Amino acid sequence: MPAYSGDRVDDIAAAISPLPSGTPVSEVARQLMDLFTSGSVAAGTRLPPERHLAAALGVGRSAVREALAALEILGIVDVRPGSGTYLRGSASELLPQTLRWGLLIGERRTAQLIEVRAGLEIHIARLAAVRADAGIISRLDRSVERMRAAVTEFGALARADLDFHHALAEAAGNETLTDHIHVIRSLLQVYDDRAVHDRTHADRAIAEHGAVLEAVRAGDADAAASAMAVHMETAGERLRADAGELDDAMG
Repeated sequence: MPAYSGDRVDDIAAAISPLPSGTPVSEVARQLMDLFTSGSVAAGTRLPPERHLAAALGVGRSAVREALAALEILGIVDVRPGSGTYLRGSASELLPQTLRWGLLIGERRTAQLIEVRAGLEIHIARLAAVRADAGIISRLDRSVERMRAAVTEFGALARADLDFHHALAEAAGNETLTDHIHVIRSLLQVYDDRAVHDRTHADRAIAEHGAVLEAVRAGDADAAASAMAVHMETAGERLRADAGELDDAMG
């Protein structure tokens, strides 16, 4: 894998400005993300040691270590004890905005985004119940079956969950609505991916998706909206809890 040489460490020092003393870990993480999304760091690259990053940023090694740990939670880097820290892959187009607006804004604004998402998802479910065709119903069925098959594989369950919501949004047939919900999902994705992390939560999420599916299958808009409202309430509780944990980790 590509790695930084001593000359490359000098390039980093030139590319990022030293931070004021007492800078919170969240700002260290933001500076590192600016570097990672600049196009100058290839996916799979082994990053400079903590001491070099700390020197370039003008902060202590503990701040860099905590920032990298938080970025690992976000899925941006892979910290391998005894080997180094590696950039996992290409960040999505919205990732810089996600870090600035969705992740580093604190629990209050994140809670507001969760409320907006709930309203949009409920309306999408109502529209989908009226507009979903046989193809969409089949996709929803497959997504729920994948969730059931992945009940203890939480990453696979999260992907099936997302596919379910994508199919609903497609059924709603409103591109503006779909664009808005995609942006909000992107902003909350880091919490979404980690929200279901035990069997009890997984079983509940599967049951809630099943209830939405059956209402959509029956063409019952009110029942679909009600089932989605229940799901958004419990999902929102999990997202708010994970947002609080990550906010604590980011200092």
